[in-house]
Amino acid sequence: MTDQMRPTIDIIGREEINDLEAIMSVVNTDSDERLHSVHSVYDTVFTWDYEKGKRPKLDKLYEKAKKAQWNGQTDLPWEIDVDQEKVVAANAVANGGFHEGIDVSGTSIARWGDKEWLQFGVESQNWTLSQFMHGEQGALVCTAKIVESVPWIDAKYYAATQVVDEARHVEVFSKYLDDKLSGHYPINAHLRMLLDEIIADKRWDMTYLGMQIMVEGLALAAFGFMHQMTTEPLLKQLLRYVMSDESRHVAFGVLSLQEYYAELSAAEIRERQEFAFEAAIRMRDRFLQQEVWDRMGANPKEIVPLLLQVPERQTFQTLLFSKIVPNCKKLGLLDAADGWLRTKFTEMGAIAFEDWADTGEEYETMQATGTEAVA
Repeated sequence: MTDQMRPTIDIIGREEINDLEAIMSVVNTDSDERLHSVHSVYDTVFTWDYEKGKRPKLDKLYEKAKKAQWNGQTDLPWEIDVDQEKVVAANAVANGGFHEGIDVSGTSIARWGDKEWLQFGVESQNWTLSQFMHGEQGALVCTAKIVESVPWIDAKYYAATQVVDEARHVEVFSKYLDDKLSGHYPINAHLRMLLDEIIADKRWDMTYLGMQIMVEGLALAAFGFMHQMTTEPLLKQLLRYVMSDESRHVAFGVLSLQEYYAELSAAEIRERQEFAFEAAIRMRDRFLQQEVWDRMGANPKEIVPLLLQVPERQTFQTLLFSKIVPNCKKLGLLDAADGWLRTKFTEMGAIAFEDWADTGEEYETMQATGTEAVA
């Protein structure tokens, strides 16, 4: 382990975090594959200490998780008819239109009319729900790995309930895509790259950090945005259920890693900082939706830079990290190594969230008041 932080190019493969050409050069070259294998070598850990409740906060999460199970087939109103084009149009009206604030004159989409923008909205919804589904399968696999590799019985118990949660999330997103929407998209290359790295790392806490803190933290924020913006009642209820689960999942990561990271060396913490930064960049990069522009016959390299200049888009991109930054601070990652990760989050424009409530704190508050994370 090194005593110095690695340069940005060694962590994310480019020197500038906002290099759009480099970001958009990362694409799927095997989007038709049906199976994807990731090689991983890690220790499967048995514990012969079965005393339940040694870690009371994890035990509370486990007890809550057992009571909070729901059935994706029977607890959601699948009988609701979803006219996707009508829903997309209603969402656009409710949220300011498809291309509000974007000057597309002189571009390949300058002649787009209502028909094309409506189709773009349909494709965008298909893409977004597809990426949610792929991310949930990543969480399913990662949490199964945590059950195998974490050394504490209370954590194994809780993680087993999360495996069930994640299977249910994959199931309901897949069913919604198949039954209510109009097409799937392959996994985004940036998301797949991140999931591959999380799975391949042999250290159990890196699985926690990558999935429970980073991926699930961003997903919790993204689900909240979609829940607020959609006008479709079935999707709204589906997201409420999923968000309730996700708040427990992120709290599980915060509570587990806070104890473990207090015992790590400075060099080990630096490695976790670098991993958190890389995960943040990979997740931010995946939201450019270049696959949608490609499918619509537009040039992503021409359109995406225009989108990123829109203040509302910049705000959305930044708010996705509203759960991640305070959680990293709670874990001691923000200010270790002379505040290296703080500097990186500042460069990303996300540091303003550092004093927001971390998810462990939020969940304890919800437990005390008897409420769920389903705003």
